[in-house]
Amino acid sequence: MRGRPLLGCIADDFTGATDLANNLVRSGMRTVQVIGVPDQAEAAVDADAIVVALKSRTIAPAEAIAQSLAALRWVQERGAEQIYFKYCSTFDSTPAGNIGPVTEALLDVLHGPGGGFTIACPAFPENLRTVYKGHLFAGDQLLSDSGMRQHPLTPMTDANLVRVMQAQTRRKVGLVAHEVVRQGAAAITERFEALQAAGIGVAIVDAIANEDLLSIGRAVSGMKLVTAGSGVAIALPPNWRVRGLLSEGRPADSLPAAKGLRAIVSGSCSQATNAQVLYFKQQGEPTFAVDPLAIAAGDDVVARALEWAIPLLQAGPVLVHATAEASTVKAVQAELGMARAGELVEQCLSHIATGLVQAGVRQLLVAGGETSGAVVQALDLRQMMIGPQIDPGVPWTCAHAVAAGGETLHLALKSGNFGSIDFFVKAFAKLEATA
Repeated sequence: MRGRPLLGCIADDFTGATDLANNLVRSGMRTVQVIGVPDQAEAAVDADAIVVALKSRTIAPAEAIAQSLAALRWVQERGAEQIYFKYCSTFDSTPAGNIGPVTEALLDVLHGPGGGFTIACPAFPENLRTVYKGHLFAGDQLLSDSGMRQHPLTPMTDANLVRVMQAQTRRKVGLVAHEVVRQGAAAITERFEALQAAGIGVAIVDAIANEDLLSIGRAVSGMKLVTAGSGVAIALPPNWRVRGLLSEGRPADSLPAAKGLRAIVSGSCSQATNAQVLYFKQQGEPTFAVDPLAIAAGDDVVARALEWAIPLLQAGPVLVHATAEASTVKAVQAELGMARAGELVEQCLSHIATGLVQAGVRQLLVAGGETSGAVVQALDLRQMMIGPQIDPGVPWTCAHAVAAGGETLHLALKSGNFGSIDFFVKAFAKLEATA
């Protein structure tokens, strides 16, 4: 039996980590997700892939680099032969980073200062994220024309990824256009070589369909560092399978049977999550809206939410949310400041989630990357098994939580932009059906 993982992954937020792990599991890799960089004593990992979930997307670049390099050291010590830096399929970042600075720091360690070559490809066609001529599309819209333009933390006002990435790194950034990608892995590899000869260190790679991802996956087979959204991950397992390191048809997504009460906590204010919250309400399901201004005024919103929720849990899932339209979010940020508003909401929702678990919730769905990070940290989760997919990019997972008395907690961490409109309703049905 192989004694080391093949792939070591570093994800810049918790929902993105499960998104990546989900795609690896779907492709037949047994995958373990760890929360933060584990203690050195936690050495044994029985999996084909490790995903280290960080909360580094919106922190200061220097701290994001430090956390990412610590994660790199940890997966290298476990023997991973390829490294995967995962960010969002909407390339969530600011002109200062953190995608570029972290990519550069990882390349410096793996290849020496200023050396090496990697790709950047956030495409995930299954979730309508595509890259064409270096421009990122969300559905039929340029990213800069989509709802991401008004993201409260990482507003994306430029869809040209070559330009966005070049602003974040000292390495030269180039492009592998779709007319090359569609010719297959050999053509992509030839283009990589030409870009490297021209002094390019990072290549944005076009992809508009899963076939493109599969070609890209073959072309990066020997690449020490791959940076991408979760889409490229579906194309990596075949590289090890042809070497006889992965068996055919091995089940990788089984979880223990779910039990206990059900709840949803949502902090995302994306268009997709707003629609999901509205749909849940329209089905007549119970919802509680968290008001950031009330939290700031000193109201015990956590206690009020739990007093409302706990009597209702026996009848079915409840939803506690701070999800709101963009105009409302901007008004709150104008009064409280962006950082303080986000911190207040995250802390409040994480305390509510902990209270719900202590009250018997064992099936918990969390919407929003920052919210998911806060909840996972509040529950002190260390390691998660990856289970069946609910929607593209969102699997059920399970973990042992102290707040659950050491019992198994089934947890779904949903990126704000992911999921169908009925996601909150069908997620629990999906878990029940796989029992």
